[in-house]
Amino acid sequence: MWAQNWRDDVWGRLGEPWDIIVIGGGITGAGILREATRLGLRTLLVEQRDFAWGTSSRSSKLVHGGLRYLQHGDVKLTWESVQEREQLLAEGPGLIDPLGFLLPTYKGDRPGRWIYEAGLTVYDMLALQWSHRYYSADDFRMMAPHVAADHLRGGFAFGDAQTDDARLVLRVIREAVAEGGVALNYATAEGLLRGPNGVEGIRLHDQVQGRVAEVYAQVVINATGAWADRLRGQVGAEPRIRPLRGSHLIFPAWRLPAAQAVSFLHPVDRRPVFIFPWEGNTLVGTTDVDHGRDLDEEPGISPEEVAYLMTAIDATFPSLAITLDDVVSTFAGVRPVIGHENLDPSEESRDHVVWMEEGLLTVTGGKLTTFRVIALDALKAVRHRLPEMPPLEAAMPVLNAVDVPLPADDEVLTERCRQRLLGRYGADAPALVAAARPGELEPIAGTPYLWAELRWAARAEGVVHLEDLLLRRVRLGLLLPQGGLGQVDRIRAICQPELGWDDGRWAQEVAAYQALWQCCYGLPPRERIPDWRPMVAEARAKQAVRLKQRRQRRQRRALGAGLGVAVLLAVAVGWWRWLRPAGAQGDE
Repeated sequence: MWAQNWRDDVWGRLGEPWDIIVIGGGITGAGILREATRLGLRTLLVEQRDFAWGTSSRSSKLVHGGLRYLQHGDVKLTWESVQEREQLLAEGPGLIDPLGFLLPTYKGDRPGRWIYEAGLTVYDMLALQWSHRYYSADDFRMMAPHVAADHLRGGFAFGDAQTDDARLVLRVIREAVAEGGVALNYATAEGLLRGPNGVEGIRLHDQVQGRVAEVYAQVVINATGAWADRLRGQVGAEPRIRPLRGSHLIFPAWRLPAAQAVSFLHPVDRRPVFIFPWEGNTLVGTTDVDHGRDLDEEPGISPEEVAYLMTAIDATFPSLAITLDDVVSTFAGVRPVIGHENLDPSEESRDHVVWMEEGLLTVTGGKLTTFRVIALDALKAVRHRLPEMPPLEAAMPVLNAVDVPLPADDEVLTERCRQRLLGRYGADAPALVAAARPGELEPIAGTPYLWAELRWAARAEGVVHLEDLLLRRVRLGLLLPQGGLGQVDRIRAICQPELGWDDGRWAQEVAAYQALWQCCYGLPPRERIPDWRPMVAEARAKQAVRLKQRRQRRQRRALGAGLGVAVLLAVAVGWWRWLRPAGAQGDE
């Protein structure tokens, strides 16, 4: 993808005239780079850290239609999401895969069965399909045997999708680079350059070698997500972004088994929470809290968020007796949500916005699923500054078709593994397989990754630090205990020669990675994590009170209805007696 000395080559080209500079290497920036390159525009993408370093490697891994957004009446966002989900499923098998969802319903739940039925019906209609079905409590427990059985009424099954978000970003960028786009990580846009037409370029700082450059373009696009207000502030715009943190726990699949996703209401605040299988493990999420920390610091799960998610697990899967000792890893992402002064973070809109301010186009907000829609909206907004830009074609594919043979016999690579490699690496998959040394097409124990993927990432995917390799290219940092450092000797044997690091550099990178993992991908200190068991007990007590109150209300309504009927009957009999002819009374 990026050959040896590729960074020097890119820095040597920065003085060329550019049509578009995209600042931000997450999924939004990657989508804009892809679509602009497809149109033949000379486009440069720069990212201050690693590609997908921010939200786009720390999402909930779902490519979904946004069922919960129907609750807020956001049919347009749901429709766009459903349509994009279906296209991604069709174009990216092995990278975007179907995911079945189960939705249990309990006595006393609000919303209840019929609200869910209505929402899922609309959801399916928007996708032009019928995928949901309701099951009785007994049948539902056959599909989700570990869910709490008390007061279970039944549940729904419906369809959505999942992905590896960082690999999706890398594939989109790779396809853009293959067609002439330029992408550079660890390059910070430290300032905006102004001219007669407003913003006309950026002052760029190389985080690897300390170089600086001034780069000019007809259009500068701010796609920095949660950091968007920083660049907007340089043109005098008022802050609009409300950074919200979503944190997750990852467990071994044998300890928290999930054949498909289970979405349920948190027992304390009734927010949707989910568990689902991901890359051979089980992912639990997510929280939704204001992120008051420095955005430049790596985000991590807070002790309170750990307790919040453990409360949900303990209340919904009590028979499994999950403890903190079962946690493999954690991760937290900061969402770039547009603030509207809602007290509840979950009530903020997840739609995207496009702002043109003093020549700087900012595009932020939105969802992983709709990155192509967001990219097209951004390009529409700058058409007036690019008069030679060809017409936009929304019907174009999101991902390039991949129909290439992999040079390995069927006994080495299963069909599922082939599809996975083609989905994640696209046109690079044959070169990855060809580069493998003996034994490297075997999976890394406890993961679906092959050893050959480590070699390819180190050789050709722009790795600058060990964390790039283990947290975003090959995600051992999330899937293995202690971030995969138990395999560090073999990782070193494969990757150190490809990266060209001497022993001192390797030791530095391992130490930095270990410290980062402990701080931001492991659990917080145990003594700081609140005991969630009282919260579970309190939630169960509140549920019992709610059920008792509902039962009493039903009894009162039934008693009131009975008394009403009795009164009506008494009145009717009285009127009947009064209205009967006098002679008829003697016949009794």
